[in-house]
Amino acid sequence: MNFKNPKYIVFGIITFVIIFLMNFLGSDAPDKLYRAILTASVSVVGLLLGLWIYSKRDQNDERNNFD
Repeated sequence: MNFKNPKYIVFGIITFVIIFLMNFLGSDAPDKLYRAILTASVSVVGLLLGLWIYSKRDQNDERNNFD
């Protein structure tokens, strides 16, 4: 899986912005900037890890080979 593909980069940036804004605007904590950046960063890492696992699963799928 090529994570340098512009499609994955744009998808990661959009995810980061949405999660960051949800956490930053909806929080009353004094350290809301730190929490929002940390949560958004970890969510993008989790998204990329999930996409990587999903792509590996599709490559090793032998159940759909009928020939």
